[in-house]
Amino acid sequence: MAVMVMMMVMLVMLVKELMRVMVMAVNLMVMIMMTLPADLKVASSCSILQRHLSGCLAKYKLLVAFQLRAHAVDMNGNKVENPIDLYIYVIDMNDNRPEFLSQVYNGSVDEGSKPGTYVMTVTASDADDGATANGVVQYRVVAQSPQSPSQSMFAIHSETGDIVTLAAGLDREKVQQYTVIVQATDMEGNLNYGLSNTATAIVTVTDVNDNPPEFTASTPVAPPPPGPWHPLHPAHGHQCSSPWPLSFQAVDYELNRAFMLTVMVSNQAPLASGIQMSFQSTAGVTISVMDVNEAPYFPSNHKLIRLEEGVPAGTVLTTFSAVDPDRFMQQAVRYSKLSDPANWLHINASNGQVTTAAALDRESLYIRNNVYEATFLAADNHSGPRVCPAGAPPASGTGTLQIYLIDINDNAPELLPKEAQICERPSLDAVNITAADADADPNVGPYVFELPAAPAAVRRNWTITRLNGDYAQLSLRILYLEAGVYDVPIIVTDSGNPPLSNTSIIKVKVCPCDENGDCTTAGAVAAAGLGTGAIVAILICIVILLTMVLLFVLWVKRRERERHTKQLLIDPEDDVRDNILKYDEEGGGEEDQDYDLSQLQQPEAMEHVLSKAAGVRRVDERPVGAEPQFPARPVGPHPGDIGDFISEGLRAADNDPTAPPYDSLLVFDYEGSGSTAGSVSSLNSSSSGSGDHDYDYLNDWGPRFRKLADMYGGGED
Repeated sequence: MAVMVMMMVMLVMLVKELMRVMVMAVNLMVMIMMTLPADLKVASSCSILQRHLSGCLAKYKLLVAFQLRAHAVDMNGNKVENPIDLYIYVIDMNDNRPEFLSQVYNGSVDEGSKPGTYVMTVTASDADDGATANGVVQYRVVAQSPQSPSQSMFAIHSETGDIVTLAAGLDREKVQQYTVIVQATDMEGNLNYGLSNTATAIVTVTDVNDNPPEFTASTPVAPPPPGPWHPLHPAHGHQCSSPWPLSFQAVDYELNRAFMLTVMVSNQAPLASGIQMSFQSTAGVTISVMDVNEAPYFPSNHKLIRLEEGVPAGTVLTTFSAVDPDRFMQQAVRYSKLSDPANWLHINASNGQVTTAAALDRESLYIRNNVYEATFLAADNHSGPRVCPAGAPPASGTGTLQIYLIDINDNAPELLPKEAQICERPSLDAVNITAADADADPNVGPYVFELPAAPAAVRRNWTITRLNGDYAQLSLRILYLEAGVYDVPIIVTDSGNPPLSNTSIIKVKVCPCDENGDCTTAGAVAAAGLGTGAIVAILICIVILLTMVLLFVLWVKRRERERHTKQLLIDPEDDVRDNILKYDEEGGGEEDQDYDLSQLQQPEAMEHVLSKAAGVRRVDERPVGAEPQFPARPVGPHPGDIGDFISEGLRAADNDPTAPPYDSLLVFDYEGSGSTAGSVSSLNSSSSGSGDHDYDYLNDWGPRFRKLADMYGGGED
């Protein structure tokens, strides 16, 4: 005890000495050297102990201890005391809450799992010292949702954070997901002193095959749905999300009206271990077959018959009948043509008997590989709503009839080619000829080629040499034949039974040839049948045609020139049209307002204007009194004579006091009185008795001036 008291006294004395040194060093510079743990690699210094000691401690709060060495020096830097080591230990406080690595954790567990099955792990960390209770974290479950089938379906290890199942009864078909709130508390889980934090754990219940399929009814009865028949699925399984593989077979009301079935259903996958239930279920199914209107069908489709071509119209070919599968319906089948490209056939609407409507030709374009195809339609007369909806159309089926046509010799051979060319003198060249026959073997070659006996010039000038059964050569018999085009008849006979012959014409051009055996140019022209006279006549016709075209063009141009150069009735020097100027402006604008209308009016008073009779007025004067309203001028062409139209337009213009313009001099319809120009009565015509002028020279100007010569000439006449 005395020792302890002694130590306390020494400690108090040491503190007092330290305080004395610190007071002495208030005006001195204190240098503090800090030695930190090596693993933190941090160094710092504090200049003034009283001011910065608390700041340094706060800055290095995570450090376990600080070692300080203090030096006391005077203002000159001289050492006044020995250095002293100070040790400061930082004590941890519980000022940090536990923090989860994630706020939401996701895990899964199979349904039906036993208690203690691992689900997931949650982790929280605490920044406080783990060596003390401040950093020791423990976990617990705070809440669970939903609380079915138990309020405590899950538990968490207090130290590791592992979440496991606590109770049995997990069923995905009832609860598919759980939400668990987990709490982490430091101070070894002490809720009174420790700090806490929470996180959410979402547990998904995964499916396992723990439910066998089961039927909803022991004996289902399913009526047929309207429209096309669909398979029924009377069984259902909780575990299957896709249709099950089923086999189907068509049912026939005429054969079976009802079916009794025993159906067994089972999962393809085995049940999960520990499930004490049967893996399959059975049920009886009664299927009632209801009759529907079925389409007639042809038992033999496609039906093939064989016959010779060329049979006459009306020949019975076959009976192409259909069968109606509806035996319990009183229905009749009607037949009609659906496709008959050549329109050769006819079918009886009642019994399906097929006859020919025209002769069948194997060589027709409608034949493919000697076979002619026609399609027929068989339809019942169903109209009642026995099983089908009311107004349902009759059912129908189609059948194809194939007619194989056997060839007969009904086509004579045709000579080939139709044209040829040969030299006018016999040489090694000749015309190779053959024949084409539309029939088939054996009604074709070998062919016989021969020249007819008449006319006699044919056999005298030409000869045929047989090469083989299908080819022969035509050549000149005489030494020289004049150039030209010759029609050579040749008789061709085939090998049919009976054989057919045909006389064909081949056009042979005979022409002069060069040393190579080719026709010369002049020879080709001569062989074409055109002599020198014909060629000259063609050239003359071409020249005449061109001359007529040229004369017509010249005549048209002359007419155009005469239309534009007509002579004037008066001397061009006196033609007043030379003084007419054409402007692009109508006038009446602002620039045309600078004028004096008094120069266009009488210098006397205006009484004569007011005293004029009604309807007599200068058209350039604006009316003084009330302006009467006149009907509008017609703007469209008059339907009558053009002269009436012009006269009516002139009258309307003369009587319209509002006719513009008023700023220009127009034609007067009244001369007025007191004119400064005097009277124009002194201008006398030839009828006034004056004979000073002789107008007979107008007769020399042509027929256009003859009328003027008659008016002003001729003496007293």
